[in-house]
Amino acid sequence: MSFGQFLLVAVLALPASGAVAAALVPGDRAGRLVGTVAAGLTLLATLPLVGGDHGWFGYGPRPGVQPWHRLDLPWVPGLNLRFHLGVDGISWPLVVLTALLTLLCCGYTLWRVPGGGGSGRALVALLLVVEVGILGTFLALDLVLFFLFFEVVLLPMYAVIAGWGGDDRRRAARKFALYTLFGSVLLLVGVYVVVAAAGTADLVTLTGGAGLPRGTQLAAFTLLALAFAVKSPLWPLHSWLPDAHTQAPTVGSVILAGVLLKMGTYGLIRVAVGVAPEGARWAAPALGVLAVAAILVGGLVCLAQDELKRLIAYSSVGHMGFVLLGVATLTATGLQAALIGNIAHGVITGLLFFLAGAVKDRTRTGALAELSGLRETAPRLAGLLGFAAIASLGLPGLAGFWGEAFAVVAAVRRGGGLWTTLAVLAALGGALAAAYFLRLLRRVTHGRPSPAVAGVAPGLAGAEVTAWAPLVLLALAVGLVPALVLSYTSGPVGALLGVVTK
Repeated sequence: MSFGQFLLVAVLALPASGAVAAALVPGDRAGRLVGTVAAGLTLLATLPLVGGDHGWFGYGPRPGVQPWHRLDLPWVPGLNLRFHLGVDGISWPLVVLTALLTLLCCGYTLWRVPGGGGSGRALVALLLVVEVGILGTFLALDLVLFFLFFEVVLLPMYAVIAGWGGDDRRRAARKFALYTLFGSVLLLVGVYVVVAAAGTADLVTLTGGAGLPRGTQLAAFTLLALAFAVKSPLWPLHSWLPDAHTQAPTVGSVILAGVLLKMGTYGLIRVAVGVAPEGARWAAPALGVLAVAAILVGGLVCLAQDELKRLIAYSSVGHMGFVLLGVATLTATGLQAALIGNIAHGVITGLLFFLAGAVKDRTRTGALAELSGLRETAPRLAGLLGFAAIASLGLPGLAGFWGEAFAVVAAVRRGGGLWTTLAVLAALGGALAAAYFLRLLRRVTHGRPSPAVAGVAPGLAGAEVTAWAPLVLLALAVGLVPALVLSYTSGPVGALLGVVTK
């Protein structure tokens, strides 16, 4: 076994064993500490997975035809299924982001365990199981294995919301589970259609269509796209998201927004577009229209929101709309915009939910009308909230700018009346994002302190600074040097488009 293959196994084995150890170690704090150590080791194992000849910070194209590292072992020989893992420039940034956010969330529980009656070590164990499912989804190169890892996330995330969430947590958890199960059924049928027609579940072989008939590709793409739209979530299949975010504990919201939603958009690019390119070309105009609808609807709903976490949750609908718009263009610029938009959204929205949780913990409310004057009593917290908000609205120089701006550019370059119109409407949606985030800051940070805010202490806990600082630095780094992401994705994107657009 090569070092790269060992790392692929370790990336999954470390959080899995950490979850078991956290659940079994005597003592609640000891269990949380063991789980956090396992999450830290997982992050360390993901970093050397980067491949190519350009080193860690190479700015040239990366090889895209084959994964940098691959593990391919017999799994179910009678069904021709294999335990096939691999990583390339499309999946590696998401793998690292998943490991980082999980570590920050596990470390955060060492300082504060959310209420709800569950033990802290059980929460950490569940977060690590969620991490296994998400990482496996990003690493799987067998379609059936992809489906299984995709499903691993459902029950532990349900338990996180139902066990440690807010007052209405059980209803929100049920809604999350029902929507996800609906998407799972569609995904399972789509996987069956592809595997039965192609005779293989190998994603490397299937990429480009593998000779699948046009009708099969149209049916498969429709099923797969709908399944991934539920998970992302994309409008109009998004209604589970605000309730889940509002009721989930802070660490649950961070994982949910930061990386769990990316399973859907990653699957759309890697599986739906890659396996059924004719279906993607056929559905591209409809995807573009739905993407812009998500951007506009999400922005308008945010303007009317009066609850902090709900506003941030609905903003994700709009941001995922920009990702979908980039994918729908089926251009190199659009796919690059979608991939960097995924990373930026994970970093910035993860930070926003950390900050929203801190505000709610201090004030015992998330109502915008009760949160005025935060900068007068807690200027550091208000400043960080302002930074995260302007990063999310797409200010140039911060991470949120590149994905949204170049999704619009990709639509313009696609040409034609429809795509130009969609680009203009998407740009207007970006202006809506500026409007609702500035409204958020005016309501929460400006004015005279409300009774709920008046008693807030000005300082930040060391655990909060430790959890938030990496996200602040990443938002700056990716915004100033987007090649930190794009240099790794350019080669695989070129290879993908080479086989799906021929």
